[in-house]
Amino acid sequence: MTSTDSVQTPPAKVPAKDPWDLPDVSGLVVGVLGGTGDQGRGLAYRLARAGQKVIIGSRAAERAQAAADELGLGVEGADNAECARRSDIVIVAVPWEGHGKTLESLREDLAGKLVVDCVNPLGFDKKGAYALKPEEGSAAEQAAVLLPEARVAAAFHHLSAVLLQDESIDEIDTDVMVLGEERADVEIVQALAGRIPGMRGVFAGRLRNAHQVESLVANLISVNRRYKAHAGLRVTDV
Repeated sequence: MTSTDSVQTPPAKVPAKDPWDLPDVSGLVVGVLGGTGDQGRGLAYRLARAGQKVIIGSRAAERAQAAADELGLGVEGADNAECARRSDIVIVAVPWEGHGKTLESLREDLAGKLVVDCVNPLGFDKKGAYALKPEEGSAAEQAAVLLPEARVAAAFHHLSAVLLQDESIDEIDTDVMVLGEERADVEIVQALAGRIPGMRGVFAGRLRNAHQVESLVANLISVNRRYKAHAGLRVTDV
């Protein structure tokens, strides 16, 4: 006869985490390096309009403050180093040509920060836009190499600067592909994207897959030129 003491109850299964259960990021300060350019300015505007505290960064503090004053919505301007130091999340929206040098110069200021790279390495010739492949594999991977003490993610690559800056548009109809190494960081970026009406952040892999995401912008540029559009992306069945 078997003793009941030897019968063990199997451990209860832990419910899988809901991938759409994202953190509250409304209190985080977002810095936008390259915030005086079209993409950075558009992101700064949309996030500030959604209620996020935003600081625009530029090499010249005066230029950043002038852009911030034009946007209003409580946006502040600062030089890149101060922007990095004062922000919880830092979006990198600088031109590809200055990407490496900018991040190298801010290595100490970005230590410990969540850095979101949205830079697309592209070239242009008479045939149109084409993807470049950095030595590290992608702009995001270059950022990770240059910022060893930061947590690097990649997102916001496929957004139309024209739509972002258009004050008459209330919602941006697009998904944002988010890549990163740590789930917690990815979810913060997803939640940040979701602060913008019409936008949704979708996990799209680790940084080793960033090159494909960055490169797709060349295809979207071709779509936009042919159809006179401002195309974005939607991921179906998710």
